[in-house]
Amino acid sequence: MKKKVVVFTGAGVSAESGINTFRDSGGLWEQYRIEDVATPEAWRKDPALVLDFYNQRRKQVIKAEPNDAHKAIAQLEKYFQVQVITQNIDDLHERAGSKRVLHLHGEIRKSRSTLSPNLVYKIVGEELNIGDKCEKGSQLRPHIVWFGEMVPAMEEAVMHTQNAEILLVIGTSLEVYPAASLVQFASEESIKYLIDPKAHLISGIDNLHVIQKKAGEGVPVLVKELIKEYV
Repeated sequence: MKKKVVVFTGAGVSAESGINTFRDSGGLWEQYRIEDVATPEAWRKDPALVLDFYNQRRKQVIKAEPNDAHKAIAQLEKYFQVQVITQNIDDLHERAGSKRVLHLHGEIRKSRSTLSPNLVYKIVGEELNIGDKCEKGSQLRPHIVWFGEMVPAMEEAVMHTQNAEILLVIGTSLEVYPAASLVQFASEESIKYLIDPKAHLISGIDNLHVIQKKAGEGVPVLVKELIKEYV
């Protein structure tokens, strides 16, 4: 029976595809303050600004291509039972070939109703604008979990992590909560790998192996090792 592998990815994976992260620019995201573009308050104050900000991010995502880390993660599915859990809002895992991807913080290429959160739509093209409405007539917003909002997929993510036999944590500072707490839910017996240039051992986490490399370099090597050892 195939081993259960859970892959938890953060901004460091997509950064190598040219997608910028706000933590790399002193708390600014493309010169915007997070409070002005990525909170419910920002949406209420200036929805046009928020939509424009995410339109620019969406254009960046569409132009980006999956890198070697995304491709190596997708390759794992040939040999293991794989669940990807990502903090990223892009679709690079899917475009690399990963079939089971859980987005903790939403998906930038989708919109949802401001009236009924369960009404989610794929965005055709690059832009979502004022006047774009759901079937019930309410303005559509980006399908993003903003700062200050609950993370609906967290419970499912915890369940997958608890059942993991092998856990890969890739390209994340483990500083954005509640997602960063996921590693705490992994069983003591599970084998854990932390891949990031700034990675370090975490007290209280058993069977943790640290690989201080960028995702595009470290992940393909690790994937080959896992296939060689467990398949």
